[in-house]
Amino acid sequence: DIMSIQAQNTAASHAVMAALRFSVKTGVKPRTLTAAMTGGKPERLGQYESREVSIRDARPFAADLSLDVQGFELRRQDSAVRDFYDEAELRRVYYPEVLDLVREATGASRALVFDHTIRTESGEGAAGGAGRVPVRQAHNDYTEISGPQRVRDLVDDPAEAERLAEGRFAVINVWRPIRGPLLRAPLAVADARSVAEGDLQAADLVYPDRVGEIYELAYGSQHGWYYVPAMT
Repeated sequence: DIMSIQAQNTAASHAVMAALRFSVKTGVKPRTLTAAMTGGKPERLGQYESREVSIRDARPFAADLSLDVQGFELRRQDSAVRDFYDEAELRRVYYPEVLDLVREATGASRALVFDHTIRTESGEGAAGGAGRVPVRQAHNDYTEISGPQRVRDLVDDPAEAERLAEGRFAVINVWRPIRGPLLRAPLAVADARSVAEGDLQAADLVYPDRVGEIYELAYGSQHGWYYVPAMT
């Protein structure tokens, strides 16, 4: 429709150029040694390249975004959390807020929070607490193997876990700035429709006690990248 086309044109005119890091397919499965393995920064074992890409402003057509179409959307949610660096407060206050948000966005009959990450430029939280640096590697957190495995890991009853893993479920990231408006290291997301299956490369995530799997993304000139400027 005309409004959508106008919004897309506005988004393109507000685009920024930025370097993203992509995986290069070599025929050898990449591996990432996590910080828990290295005792410092994660170590990526594979071949990578940096590419300048155009990242459009998603605000002009935020109302048209959908988890089922583009794979991401923008929502406003006021939080009662006072200190996002306080683990106990996050679990007590923020986890229920996120569950409400996800159920509202998806209509899910059941939702579980299983993890959270605090990201800072220094890799530290408040008062030197735990944090991680922003990830500038283009990736998807779960694969067709690790997504269902996450369900099996979360649900205690094996029979129920198998039923859920073989049914319709989604793993959803909820992302917000601790303080806004965010002006540095914003989140960039790719329109799911612009990513071909062949652009995805499974990669191992190596922990001391297990090996997980993510998708790394190879560069594609057709990818549509977006961000939300000055997110609050």
